[in-house]
Amino acid sequence: MEAPGDTLADRFAAAFRSHPAGVAIITADDGAGPTGLTATSVISVSARPALLAFSLSARSSAAPRIAAAGAVVVHLLGAGQVELAKRFATGGIDRFAPPCRWHRLPTGEPVLSGVDTWLRGRITEQLTVGGSTLVVVEVDHVRPGRDQDVPLVYRDRTWYSLDEQAVMT
Repeated sequence: MEAPGDTLADRFAAAFRSHPAGVAIITADDGAGPTGLTATSVISVSARPALLAFSLSARSSAAPRIAAAGAVVVHLLGAGQVELAKRFATGGIDRFAPPCRWHRLPTGEPVLSGVDTWLRGRITEQLTVGGSTLVVVEVDHVRPGRDQDVPLVYRDRTWYSLDEQAVMT
């Protein structure tokens, strides 16, 4: 028998807590106004066609609205954007209220003004898996950032900047 705090789920969560992940903010508008959340589950799926995926937790208040929106903007955050990441990870607040700066694309999706790298696309598939929904997005627009941007990384409930020192070349 597994001891409390030592279940498979606990060990699974601990393993992924120690695995670093890039930080993104996903924004959308389902017709009821802008919504968004911070995510560490964004992955590149394919370059041809340009596809990405991310996971939406059923516990997130923004998840049903993002899933219903039809299109999203995925913002890839730099190390200087920790406060923005924290803001979009906080529940019960208007994440788009000042001091957050944002504007709309011609297609209607909200874009965070201070984020250099973002991708816009339409949701093509959604798959309920456990307590989450896996969302696949076909990307139709990419705004690449500057090469000198230092990525924001999340590991074990802490924010980190990824420096340029390579471990091995």
